[in-house]
Amino acid sequence: MTQKEKAIKLVDDFYIIIGNNYSKGDGFSTQLFNEAVKCALKAVDEIILSAPFEPVDTDWDEAGSSAQYWYPQKLEDSAKWWAEVRQEIEKL
Repeated sequence: MTQKEKAIKLVDDFYIIIGNNYSKGDGFSTQLFNEAVKCALKAVDEIILSAPFEPVDTDWDEAGSSAQYWYPQKLEDSAKWWAEVRQEIEKL
């Protein structure tokens, strides 16, 4: 899944959750979308702050075949990936 695909999925998921509080005819689509974007941004911020490992593309060879280098590389790659997801959400 690309960063853009993940951004869209997060916003869509929050849109559905928030939208369940409104009836279909309420006409809040723009407001709901904006709220879904805010929720997705907050979720990604929390993920970044938690120092996640996944998703990353780093393997042992790329990280120097040593746990000493592998762990920080995974954290760096993951933080970069989620930061790019955040940028994609902001573009929506």
